[in-house]
Amino acid sequence: MTTRYPFTAVVGMDDLRLALLLNAVSPAVGGVLVRGEKGTAKSTAVRALADLLPDVTVLAGCRFSCDPAAPDPQCPDGPHEIRSAESRSARMVELPVGASEDRLVGALDIERALAEGVKAFEPGLLADAHRGILYVDEVNLLHDHLIDLLLDAAAMGASYVEREGVSVRHAARFLLVGTMNPEEGELRPQLLDRFGLTVEVAASREPDQRVEVVRRRLAYDADPAGFTARWADEEDALRQRIAVARELLPSVALGDTPLRQIAATCAAFEVDGMRADIVMARTATALAAWAGRREVLAEDVRQAALLALPHRRRRAPFDAPGLDEDKLDQTLEEFGADEGTGGDDDPEPDGPDGGPDGGGPDGGGQPPQDGGPEESPLPPETELPHQQDREAPQPPQAPEKPGQTEQPEPESAPQGGAAGEKAAVGATEPFKTRRLDVPGLGEGADGRRSRARTAHGRTTGARRPHGALGKLHLSATVQAAAPHQRARGRSGRGLVVRRDDLREAVREGREGNLVLFVVDASGSMAARKRMSAVKGAVLSLLLDAYQRRDKIGLITFRGTGAELALPPTSSVEAGAARLEQLPTGGRTPLSEGLLRAHEVLRVERMRDASRRPLLVVVTDGRATGGPEPVVRAARAARLLAGEGTASVVVDCEAGPVRLGLAGELARELQGTAITLDELRADSVSALVRTVQGNRKAA
Repeated sequence: MTTRYPFTAVVGMDDLRLALLLNAVSPAVGGVLVRGEKGTAKSTAVRALADLLPDVTVLAGCRFSCDPAAPDPQCPDGPHEIRSAESRSARMVELPVGASEDRLVGALDIERALAEGVKAFEPGLLADAHRGILYVDEVNLLHDHLIDLLLDAAAMGASYVEREGVSVRHAARFLLVGTMNPEEGELRPQLLDRFGLTVEVAASREPDQRVEVVRRRLAYDADPAGFTARWADEEDALRQRIAVARELLPSVALGDTPLRQIAATCAAFEVDGMRADIVMARTATALAAWAGRREVLAEDVRQAALLALPHRRRRAPFDAPGLDEDKLDQTLEEFGADEGTGGDDDPEPDGPDGGPDGGGPDGGGQPPQDGGPEESPLPPETELPHQQDREAPQPPQAPEKPGQTEQPEPESAPQGGAAGEKAAVGATEPFKTRRLDVPGLGEGADGRRSRARTAHGRTTGARRPHGALGKLHLSATVQAAAPHQRARGRSGRGLVVRRDDLREAVREGREGNLVLFVVDASGSMAARKRMSAVKGAVLSLLLDAYQRRDKIGLITFRGTGAELALPPTSSVEAGAARLEQLPTGGRTPLSEGLLRAHEVLRVERMRDASRRPLLVVVTDGRATGGPEPVVRAARAARLLAGEGTASVVVDCEAGPVRLGLAGELARELQGTAITLDELRADSVSALVRTVQGNRKAA
């Protein structure tokens, strides 16, 4: 078995370790979502926590880890008779990003059911994680339906399986920990709300602390067993403190004053629903138990707010998580009773300080010397790293009305310090766009844009299984087995089914695509009202891509060349940020933008051939940059069309006289042209627009 890195040897990361320990004390807090850049010991800290949890006593032979003192009456392995019990370490179960629904919740053993005629349920990872830790690395890359199942089980403490004629319910109470890199895409606000706490982590910028991180990691890699042994005393002390806090937790009193502070805080920050209030109450109670107190204080409420509220303030997809600490302090002071207390009565003195100093959970220094003083490893007043609130957005400018004339600004010298470059302008208010589809039937990742064969959706047919059997298509299996019954010596007792007869269902749903935006930022687009409307349209398309689970990329062209402003990513927030900073000016190198798009798509096809691209070109169609700009732009467009790239041209031309150049570009791309007005889902003049298969055969 691999020796895990000790939890107490982790340097820094106070908020992360505090949140993990609070969940170890009170799993009812609801888990932790850890957000942060790569290489910040997120996974290391989570895996190390498993060694600190107390051992669990289970019924021998029970696959669902029933407690001998209170076995689950609905356990699929029950009813349990009096049998021997055994003690084992708490499990840490990891859910891989590519896991299937059957692997997560369990499923009927189809082959055994057909061969033996019994309904044999094979438990999944939720059953394995019961009374332990369920760890999901890169949770933001997990399929949405798996996240829904996972969070529902965590909230209810049980998993319900209704499929293939099997109805199973089993206990599933576990400490849920998810980690993610926000650069790879955000979770939906509705799913963020289901995590009890969230913490933001980042690598330290202090040289001494970074040196200590490297020193300890190198020592661990050189001798894992020896390094772990040197931290054994600190691990034992922290393990004991968790056990003491668990015993104290039921006796912690949550008075009326902290309850009012919790409710007032959630109301002041306009948090939706009541889950935040409940999580804050549980977290504050766990903080008091962790500090050895039987009374919740105002400082516990404050720390609970810093851990439980930032991610719940993110309502819109492009909102950044965060909390105004000055506003929090003002609210707590306004609804507090007596200064320095969180209840109606004077709090009892703090309990005994426990845990290691120096190299303990606060991550500083080496293990304490014998006889040295000990101190609380994680003081309740530990605060989250300061988070700046997003600046208030400027009032959006009204989008340009169809037919409105404008004064185009003259195209100027190339970019790179040219006098004609214009400062970035703000986008208009985003709107709901029409769905733009990729034609045909794909087989990409689950999403909400284009038709595809997926693991979920309506059943459209049957096929022989490729590898492990997926969803059984019962009627097709019976039809395949029926002609062979006489040869198989059927005795009249039932259908004789063999493995070769099995058929799995073919389902059709929708997939997420790679939406690559190619945005014209030249001087011909530089009129302020027009560019604001164009940015508003692209922002609306980014929002649509977020909701449809697409990957996105952003290419801009102006002056003499094109720039890959955002490589393909799942983080549409990054795309919105790059769009906001987009300057304009210079000539229109349309061919350079299209050629850059061709290169980006070529590389992405090698990385993920199943994810189909959708090219969205936002331009007025003018081509003025470089030699023979019109001819080169047409050649680049035909190159993309020849590779079967689905394309949409968003025509940004305005005014009473239109040249129709964007329409000509769309014909070269063998795609579809739509105006900014037609892009709106509520536009009366627009028809239902999808990318039609009107491209000529290559």
